Amino acid sequence: PGGGYRVVAADHEGKQIAEWLNALGVSAFVLQYRLGERYRHPAPLQDAQRAIRTVRSRAKEWGVDPRRIGILGFSAGGHLASTAATHFDDGRKDASDPIEREGSRPDFAVLCYAVISLVDPPAHSGSRRHLLGDPPDPALVQLLSNERQVTARTPPTFLWHTADDAAVPVENSLLFFQALRKAGVAGELHVFPHGKHGLGLAPGDPSVSQWPGLCAVWMEGLGLLKKQP
Repeated sequence: PGGGYRVVAADHEGKQIAEWLNALGVSAFVLQYRLGERYRHPAPLQDAQRAIRTVRSRAKEWGVDPRRIGILGFSAGGHLASTAATHFDDGRKDASDPIEREGSRPDFAVLCYAVISLVDPPAHSGSRRHLLGDPPDPALVQLLSNERQVTARTPPTFLWHTADDAAVPVENSLLFFQALRKAGVAGELHVFPHGKHGLGLAPGDPSVSQWPGLCAVWMEGLGLLKKQP
């Protein structure tokens, strides 16, 4: 869920999304990550990485495929998801904690009207302030402008945005998609002409409400929805 790194929009960007994924046969986990003002970077990223490691380490117990663990995020939650997709490790095989032995790289990412860049423009100043404080450390602004951190190991990514999003400019998604292309990473981007920020599944919007179906087709194409024997 998003919320500008200040709150967690746990219903329309969390519970409702989990239920949609469940309907596709996908196991879903809603991350309640630490937030500003009390917590700054790297606490949210640590929470996302720990969540991925936890699901991977308990995959057999929970009946999920440890090679098909993705991350999906909206708005500031999309920034966190894009951070997890560009800042990860392969785990520490000698760690005493078995969870920390697992890698934190997601196998795919879905970024919905995501905050991607922390550089002006097109940064969302509220998310940057709550994540890094005011004034932010310039080095962290660069490090966490995730369009600058895409590599060939960044996972396949599905993005969608609305062209007239007044809160988080569509340039965030455009920049990340361009970075994916430059790195040779498979990506899919949908830009809808109209729609306010924070739509979630966009019920009642005949245009934007197409995104869940488009995302499901993309996931199917990657083999993510195939049941394992």
